[in-house]
Amino acid sequence: MPALSRATPAIAGSGSYPDLSRVLRDAGLMNRRHGYYFAKISLTVLVFAAGCAGFVLLGDSWWQLGSAVFFAVMYAQLAFLGHDAGHRQIFRSRRANDRVGYALGGIVGMSYGWWMGNHTRHHANPNHEDDDPDLDIPLLAFTRGQTDGRRGLFHWTASHQSALFFPLLLLEGLSLHWAAVTAVRRNEVEFRKREAALLFAHLAIYLTAVFVVLSPPVAVAFIAVHQGLWGVYMGCSFAPGHKGMPTYTDETKLDFLRKQVLTSRNVRGGPWVDFAIGGLNYQIEHHLFPSMPRPNLRRAQPLVRRFCAENGIDYAQCGLLRSYRYVLAHLHEVSAPLRIKPAV
Repeated sequence: MPALSRATPAIAGSGSYPDLSRVLRDAGLMNRRHGYYFAKISLTVLVFAAGCAGFVLLGDSWWQLGSAVFFAVMYAQLAFLGHDAGHRQIFRSRRANDRVGYALGGIVGMSYGWWMGNHTRHHANPNHEDDDPDLDIPLLAFTRGQTDGRRGLFHWTASHQSALFFPLLLLEGLSLHWAAVTAVRRNEVEFRKREAALLFAHLAIYLTAVFVVLSPPVAVAFIAVHQGLWGVYMGCSFAPGHKGMPTYTDETKLDFLRKQVLTSRNVRGGPWVDFAIGGLNYQIEHHLFPSMPRPNLRRAQPLVRRFCAENGIDYAQCGLLRSYRYVLAHLHEVSAPLRIKPAV
């Protein structure tokens, strides 16, 4: 991942963030879309509930592995809605959005409070080599600096990270569950009792349903497929947005606009891409205006891109498959020193 030049200036006035913000507000793109979210949340929850009923009716069958794939997709779609709530895209008030966020977090077994803390830090410092928590993944190295001092398992995984990237995503779902439990146990969330109750209820209902309806071998296979594919889905949705884009440190002088645009990548595609990765394909627009409702991002994209072109700001965009090639190529390039120098 290339580093941004330390000489990049912070520019105010012409081509500044307030100028762009004014354009989008005048276009009505910051207005709430209550009808969209009412329909989106209602339909998603209804489909999820229908899937739960179908799971019970199908009973103990290896065909339930197909249900596991369905629930992996539904968990991701519910998580995307929780992401929207966390950014106050649904309602104007924090309390109303948080109610939705906690409810959705409880359904998928994630800590909404823990996620909010991490994700807020990420948005404040995207691709910052020291302050972005999304670059702090022990098994991977996203910068050359992170390859220093690698030993044992961490050296091996990082040195082969381009080949291991997608297989490691199979663990992402379990990692999200574990992070939630750890955050609650360490009292790192604002509403500890609420989060603990939601996580306990999720685990109890999930395991009871799986092991009551399914025989042990089918139950174990169901959990493995469901949690593994959910992790892959989540990782494949988040990775294109920043991985392989420039990183920076405190020595790099960037204004807010350029910090968000230069470290982010959009993914081209039609409505199916919007649905598949929850609007995160408009990563640049989302980072510039986190509270913009998801359905407005598509309309904002050409305005933001034109603004960047007029002001000489690089705007990265490519197809979904190409974005993964960029991610893997970057991981391979960063880990080159590890393949040359054996672990001590």
